[in-house]
Amino acid sequence: MCKIMEIKNILVIRFRRVGDSVLSMGLCHTLRKSFPGAEIDLVINKGIDSLYRNHPDVDNVIVFDKEECDNLFKYVKKARETVKTKRYDVIIDMRSTVKSSIFTLFSLHTRYRIGRKKWYSGLLLTHAVDNRLPGSRPEQNLLLVKPLEEVGEISYSTDFRLYVSDDEVASMCARMEKQGIDFSRPVLISAVATRVKGKAWPFEWMTTVLKNVISEFPQVQIIFNYSNKAEKETALAHYNALDKDCHIFMDIHADSLIELCALLSNSSMFFGNEGGPRHMAQALGVPAYAIFPPGIKKETWLHNENDYNTGISPDDFVPFEQQQEMEYNERMEIMTVERVWKGLSAFLDRIIGSDTF
Repeated sequence: MCKIMEIKNILVIRFRRVGDSVLSMGLCHTLRKSFPGAEIDLVINKGIDSLYRNHPDVDNVIVFDKEECDNLFKYVKKARETVKTKRYDVIIDMRSTVKSSIFTLFSLHTRYRIGRKKWYSGLLLTHAVDNRLPGSRPEQNLLLVKPLEEVGEISYSTDFRLYVSDDEVASMCARMEKQGIDFSRPVLISAVATRVKGKAWPFEWMTTVLKNVISEFPQVQIIFNYSNKAEKETALAHYNALDKDCHIFMDIHADSLIELCALLSNSSMFFGNEGGPRHMAQALGVPAYAIFPPGIKKETWLHNENDYNTGISPDDFVPFEQQQEMEYNERMEIMTVERVWKGLSAFLDRIIGSDTF
């Protein structure tokens, strides 16, 4: 027990997008369980920091805005200030890029400097870990904690969760009811657009599947999720293509990630393109069915696949190696309307056929 208490301060360097940060919560939860007396600080990009402000597995959120990330002088200055303000016993660099290595450059006194194994990583890290092994991303992340077995027993957990307050959930519930949502019927949050252009399942095919949902499951109420102007335009285009069907509630929208958490918490299920919102749904315990684009391995990004957290990928039908000889669009088209609908309709049957509705 004494050895465990030697670790007082831990810095986790995450950065990047929503999905990556959500999946990193398994590592933070493992650290919290293993070193309950330690303070855990998380370095994250501005814009997604609100997800972790009141998270039980994170004590302090250190935010880098776009200017600080883009301006090398400001980045170096803030990284140095971060590690000089508090003496860290452990630094876990989940990014392990040349740029994120600046944190460890100014922390050579830190006993455990852990990161991913790269050709340059041995210069500044005490433990360079090869975590690109088979398994889901949360499982791979936990390999970065393994060096700490030297100082105490590690309570490993791949459990990643997000939290939203009762007040925020209640406020969103009231907004949804005001717009006509009937909570005696199922609510489906649908991600018809993607942040990265070209990663979305074909527009016409998505429209066809949504028509099937409305036709075969008329009790379902649909809310489109979008995060920027381009995604909103895609959502509106789907709405118009579906003849502005009354099953779709276009006036309900989350203006922030915390509001999206509240929206998901008030929903019955998620369906759409793979991405951060799907990870958020899983972290909030909301059943989800996702369409994984070519190159995004379901076995990596969908942790603990089961009847209520599942999806479809080109890899389900054509070996990944064989796909390397195919064009991107050809790989996307492996996931036909028929194949997506077969999986989605079975998923909806399980959710809607439960005792909840």
